[in-house]
Amino acid sequence: MSLNSSSFKIILGSSSASRRRILSDMGFNFTIMSADIDEKEIRMEKPEELVMALAEAKADAIMGRLQMSDFTKDEAEPTLLITADQVVVHGGMIREKPSGAEEARAFIKVGSILVTNLKTGVRKEGWDKAEIYFHKIPDEIIENLIKEGDVLYVAGGLMVEHPLTSPFVEAVVGTIDSVMGLPKALTERLTREALE
Repeated sequence: MSLNSSSFKIILGSSSASRRRILSDMGFNFTIMSADIDEKEIRMEKPEELVMALAEAKADAIMGRLQMSDFTKDEAEPTLLITADQVVVHGGMIREKPSGAEEARAFIKVGSILVTNLKTGVRKEGWDKAEIYFHKIPDEIIENLIKEGDVLYVAGGLMVEHPLTSPFVEAVVGTIDSVMGLPKALTERLTREALE
């Protein structure tokens, strides 16, 4: 099946600039809705289970704000809701978005995608893992990142692609789009499956 985005619509359930950029790079047109859930209320021990539970909670929250009958009419074209989440595991502990500057200093990626076909109710989900190895990042670089503030809004409190941190990346095992929060291959596969 060809993924001709003119035959279906996409809602990206995320306010992440990285996810918007990746989905655009894949050639998709989409609208954006954010879930506005309290992610700290959802707890799981395994990172794979946590990211899937968070993606499902985001989808459910967004679907609760939509007029679902508009999407299920016979004449309605399929609309896919894509939600995702990501955590970082470091030192055996799950690291989500830091709660403040102190936590960001302590943070020196497992990601999920859930594609919900709003017309049929079919949900396809998956998770992906990437490993990132860093050289020691100097304290002054960490302080500058915290002052900028962007690190307070990303899983693990560190952006691999940021110009201040990228020189300290030793190796990435996996894909950079996975590290940034939306693995392209998995997104494409789940989109195809949700349309079948």
